[in-house]
Formats: sequence, C-alpha cells, structure tokens
Amino acid sequence: MLYLLFFLSGFPALIYQIVWQRALFTIFGVNVESVTLVVSAFMLGLGLGSLSGGAISKRPHAPILKLFGGMELGIAAFGLISLPLFQWVATHMAGAPPAQTFLLTFALVLIPTILMGATLPLLVTHLVRQSGHVGRSVGILYFVNTLGSAVACFVAAFYTMRALGMSGSVYMAAAMNVVVGISVLFLDRDAVMPSAPAEAHDAPTINFPIAVIAAGITGFISLGYEIVWYRVYSFITGGSPKSFSFVLGAFLAGIAFGSLAARKLRGHLIAPLILIANVLAFLSIPLIAYAVRHVSYELTLPLIALAAGLLGATFPLISHAAIDPAKPGTGLSYLYLANIIGSALGSYLMGFVLMDIWGLRNIVYFLFWLGMFAAMIIRRRGIVAVALLLIGVFAVYPRYDTIYERLMYKDEFTPEDRFTDIVETHSGVVTVDSEKHIYGGGAHDGILTTNLETADSCIRPFSLSYIHPNPKEVLLVGVAGGAWSQIVANHPQVERAIAIEINPGYLEVISRYKEVAPLRHNPKLKVVIDDGRRWMNAHCDQKFDAILMDTVQHWRANATNLLSVEMFTLARSMLKPGGVIYFNTTWSDDVQKTATTLFPHALRFGPFLAVSDSPLELSEPRWRHTLERYTLDGKPLRISVSRLNQISKYLQTTDETGNEHLATERAESIRRRTRPARIITDDNMAPEWAR
Repeated sequence: MLYLLFFLSGFPALIYQIVWQRALFTIFGVNVESVTLVVSAFMLGLGLGSLSGGAISKRPHAPILKLFGGMELGIAAFGLISLPLFQWVATHMAGAPPAQTFLLTFALVLIPTILMGATLPLLVTHLVRQSGHVGRSVGILYFVNTLGSAVACFVAAFYTMRALGMSGSVYMAAAMNVVVGISVLFLDRDAVMPSAPAEAHDAPTINFPIAVIAAGITGFISLGYEIVWYRVYSFITGGSPKSFSFVLGAFLAGIAFGSLAARKLRGHLIAPLILIANVLAFLSIPLIAYAVRHVSYELTLPLIALAAGLLGATFPLISHAAIDPAKPGTGLSYLYLANIIGSALGSYLMGFVLMDIWGLRNIVYFLFWLGMFAAMIIRRRGIVAVALLLIGVFAVYPRYDTIYERLMYKDEFTPEDRFTDIVETHSGVVTVDSEKHIYGGGAHDGILTTNLETADSCIRPFSLSYIHPNPKEVLLVGVAGGAWSQIVANHPQVERAIAIEINPGYLEVISRYKEVAPLRHNPKLKVVIDDGRRWMNAHCDQKFDAILMDTVQHWRANATNLLSVEMFTLARSMLKPGGVIYFNTTWSDDVQKTATTLFPHALRFGPFLAVSDSPLELSEPRWRHTLERYTLDGKPLRISVSRLNQISKYLQTTDETGNEHLATERAESIRRRTRPARIITDDNMAPEWAR
C-alpha cells in the first residue's frame, strides 16, 4: 500500500511541473528563463526538502507516516491556489524589475517542492527500519515515485492538457494529493507494518565524499542529456508540445526501471554502468537521426529510456555502497542533495550558457567526458575498455555533421541536403536551406526575400496600406527571417516600428543575407530581444496603428500565448482608434473563431486575418499609390503592371471555404464557417494539444 501511495504521489508532482511551467510563461514569456525557473525551483526545493527530511529522520520516534500524509495535504492546498496566485503575480508585477519578479515566483514554487523533497528520506528511513537494506529501499521507492511521474507525462500529453486544460489538470493533481495524504494517515492509524528481519549489510565500499561527487556528476549528466534529447525531439516534430512530455516521460520511465533493477545489482557495477550509459547517450543522437528515416519518432523513445535507466540505476547503487545503514535518512539526504544540485546545474548551464557557446555535437562530447571522469573516480581500472570505447565514439563523431538535416528531412534526406546556415542558441535552432527558406526549431518560418514580383509570401506585408489608411506606428511580434520587418520598416507611411523577437539567432542569420540585413540599421525600426507578450505586458501604455504577427503554426508548443483571448485582449488595449491587428492564423478555425468573436470587423486573406474594433477602410487605390512611393533602403520598389493587376485580383477574389491561399473572406462568413470550432484561452490551449 505504501508503494502504491508513493507511486500516486509522483503523478501530481509532474502535472504541477508541466502546468506551472506553462503558467509562468505569462510572467516571463515563452523562453528558457521560465523553464529554468521551474526546473531550478523544483530541484532546489527537492534538495532542501531532502535535507529537512533527513534531519527529521534522525529522530527515532518521529511520526514518519503522519508527516508524509500532512505534506501531501500541504502540496494539495498550494496546488489549488497556484494558478490564481501566478495570475496575481503576472498582473501586479508587470513592468517590475526582472530580478524582483524572478525571486518572488521562485520563492512561491519553492514552497511545495520542499514538501515533495522531504518525503523520500522519510520513507527510506521507514523502510530501512524494516529491512536494514538501504539500496533496496532507495531503489523501490525511487522506482515507484519516478514511475508515477513518468506515467503523468504521457497522461498529460494524451489527455489532461487537451481535455482538462491547466486548471482542470491542477485540480486533478490536487485531488490525488488529498487521496494520498488521507490514505497515509489512515494507514498509519489502522495498520501496523510487520517488522522484517534485518538483513546483513556490507560496510560502505565507496568513500562518502567520492559518492557525493559522483551523485552530483550523474545528476548533471542526466539533466544535460534530457535537455539535449528535448531539443532533438522538438526539432523532429517542428515544436510539438507533446515532444516535451514524451521525452520527459521516457526519461523518467528509464530512471524508474533503472532504480528498480539496481536493487539486484552490486556496487562494483557503478563505473561500468556510467561508461555504458555515456556511450549509449552519445550514440543516441545519430541513431535517432537514422531511425526516423524509417520509423515514427515515438518508436525511438525506448533508446532514451534505456540510456536514462542506466544512469538512473547508479543513484541507488551509490547510495547502497556509501551510506551507513544506521543513518540511512541522513546519508541519503546528502547524496540526494548532491544529485539535485548537479541536476539543477545541468539544467542551468545547458539552458543559459552552453547552448549559446557550443553546438549540439560539442555539448554531447562535453557530457561524455564528464561521465568518463565520474566513472574513473569510482573505479580506476579498465583502462583498455575505456580506450576501446573512446575509439568507437571518435568514429561516430563525424556523423553529427548532418544531424539537423537528417532530423528534419527524415526519409526524404539525401547527401545533397545541406543547410547553408545553422545557428544554435539557448532559444532554439535556426536553419536556412539552399533556397533561402528559414526554419525555426525544424518548422518553416518563411523565406529570406522581399521580392514582391516573385514571392507570394511578400504580398501580405506589402498590403498593410490596403487595410489601414495611415499606419504611422507599427508593432511587429516576431522577426524570424526579417522579411516582414524589412518591408514594414521601409513603408513610406510608417514613422516608427518596434519588432520583438525572442531568439537572437534569427538576427545572426539576417545579418548574412543582403535582402534583409539592412533592417538592423534602419532608424525607423527598433528590434528588441524579448518574448512578445511579456514585452507587451510591460509596455501596454504604448499605442500603435497596427500590430502585425506572422505567428508560428497554431499547433506548436506555446503558440497559445499569441493566439488566445487574453493575448488579443492585451493587443486590443494597445491599439489606437481604428487600429488593426494583422496576423497569421495558419489556417486554424479555432484561431479565426477566437479573433472574430472578440472583434466585430475582420477580413481574412488566405491564412492571414485582419481584425479591428472599427470598420476596415479597404482601399485598392491607396494601396497602389503606396507601392508607387515604396523604396527598400533607398531603392525604388520594382514591380510589373501585370503583377500589380494579379495581386489586385487576389484582393478582390472571395473565398468562403477557408482553403484558398490568395483570396479574401469577410467576418460574417468566417463566423458562420467556424461555428463548431473552440475559442482559445490561456487555460485550454485549444490548438496545441488537439493535433
């Protein structure tokens, strides 16, 4: 029963992590800061909780099960108020110094995670009192709790996030905490666990300081590889929100079963396990790249589980080989804290430092060498085996040259498919192919051209004067390849433009292409590196004639932040009278219904939608006159009469099917056609999880 309850305790913990991470995007933006805050707070809270649990476990008469039950009820109480609390912070801390907001939110997340972290040392102490076997107790508890978290990842991906949204998922998680807490209290009151005969326990075989270092390094390596794997699978799927849950679920499942297997292993296998896990993790990236040419990416997840399982097995083994069974809770708390600190450092350094300095290949190489060091400090023998492993790894090193091409093109990859540019930052991977198509995280983000004569993709930014009579001040949310920003910044009527871009890697790519590079020096345009919604929250007093968003595909992770009722309400508050929001719906009926429900006036042009509180003043003569005055960095816009007439025809063509790429549709038709669709909110994330 205790194992079952600890399994159920792990389930809501991961639900909270996934939901809170999403909720904090409204405070910090869709960026690595939000992810790092949640991961770091979780890790630090678990570490501090582990220390407190270890301190409590020293008391021989401490009511361990009562404390466990009370902690679960405390976690449930915080979970129930967490989302309104985060919303309050987002409202009242908008525009506050980032450090102040960060510390307040960090402290809030720290409260429940300390309670979560205290449970493992307490229960280990409880079980060791029964069996006298540290490794077995750590292994089975680590297994059931981590397995519960792994199951939560897949349940969240397939059901809760789609069907219940954020608030419903949190309510479900809190209910599970309550069930666990009350059940443990009844278990402590009504049931007496029989004392098992103490088993013989070998004296510690690893020096405890060495064990602490090894536990920290393996935690660093594990989280480092988790982030690397997430980047790989996110790139494969073009940014599907499920990829994070799938990777985390496979990772945790591997650790869980590795911990279970460790119950029957001996301490002398720690170093070989680290070596094998290192090699397998290093080889996993090219193996995944080759496998996705032939099978669905989900079928490669067991490879992650296996590598993570080998790493996961090391922690119970290190615990068993280094902890004095007379003080299991105290010893475990220090090892667990070291493992947690290593994991938090792995997350922080990967997210903030290494991915801005090194590419994927060099990061994996660094993790490999770090793992080799951990194995060597535990067991200095086996130099020949290590040398053979290194030879094999060096042979695989060149296979990383075409990793991103293989991951994106999959079964269509050929040796001739090479990206002309690859820029990796902590915000993502930007690639450009030989035809100047630009991709962000494996998904198409436009083309690096402003040529209206040949590129249909340029028609819509050049049509700004068709939908607005005098767009003097313009806000662009997203820069990507820079074509829209370049066109708007050179618009003859535009006097001031601000472009918000979250990934600085795009600016590095833009600087290499002459058609868009001048935008960085245009005096009318200010480019800000930030999350669009976060910047808007902090500058909601500024007003614009037009807000343009060449939005990412509606099904991509975190796209809701730019497509929800809350976002459109914020954008509306920043419009001048007669102002227009012009954005890419990426053909989503949900997105079109949401916008046309909020705004009375709308016009759809292919996948793009213009909405306003005032009637749209459409004018083809005004549009033609503006094009005649257009210059791109001092050079007159060249466009043939036949092309002008062709575009004019597109603007006059009516489409009520929602499928035509170069035709328009009025608001009444859009509302009628999208009646069965859902209205998108921050909570339900409608377009993301339904795909």
